Amino acid sequence: MLIGGFLIPVIMLIVRFTNFDRLAVVNGSDKVWDSLYHGSWRSMGLFLLPMGVILATSLVTQLEFRNNAWKQLHTTPQSLSTIFFAKLAVILVMLMQFFILFNVGIYLVGVIPSFFNGVPYPKQSYTPTLLLKQNYGFIIACLPIVALQYLLSLQFKNFLLPIGAGLGLLVASLIAVNWKHGYSIPYTYCSYNFLGAKVVPGGANIMAWSLGYFVVFTGLAYFLYIKKGEKG
Repeated sequence: MLIGGFLIPVIMLIVRFTNFDRLAVVNGSDKVWDSLYHGSWRSMGLFLLPMGVILATSLVTQLEFRNNAWKQLHTTPQSLSTIFFAKLAVILVMLMQFFILFNVGIYLVGVIPSFFNGVPYPKQSYTPTLLLKQNYGFIIACLPIVALQYLLSLQFKNFLLPIGAGLGLLVASLIAVNWKHGYSIPYTYCSYNFLGAKVVPGGANIMAWSLGYFVVFTGLAYFLYIKKGEKG
């Protein structure tokens, strides 16, 4: 999680220092934070973020499969509902931790150069409104990926199946971004959000579709988990 959150910011910081002579002008811009966020999300939002969500969700969900621990887990005095939502909550908390680390990393990319002579502190204000503007769309866009990968990972013991399905859908989503019905593939929403398309061709609101898919996939995953005869 730490590596994933700081990977792109570290690369961007190195790039900024290789162009040190331009840092004073860049940090003095009225849109310095907007520029840093756009550059960071260009690398993260289109592929790395959804891929990371696919891998993290699948691996965390299948811990019990890999350790043959489902039977031990189900002997604990916990209801199936508690187990289901607790594991989902762990994944969502990890997702939020990633966003926190990523934003801290971007902040440091903007601030660290100002410790050197001739480079001013970023002129644009770093406000909660800016943070919300740059992050909420990606957070919501990740939810249907979490829910579908959670559903698949609970159903299959072989961890390659949910990961393979997720990566296949991710590749398909990159191809389908310009398709008029691309919004029907939930893995396209991170790309749409990066492109600034809150409403895509066909008039679909991707925020509403993201939340709708999340509710549907989570509900289906819960139903299948409760009804599944052999859970281990």
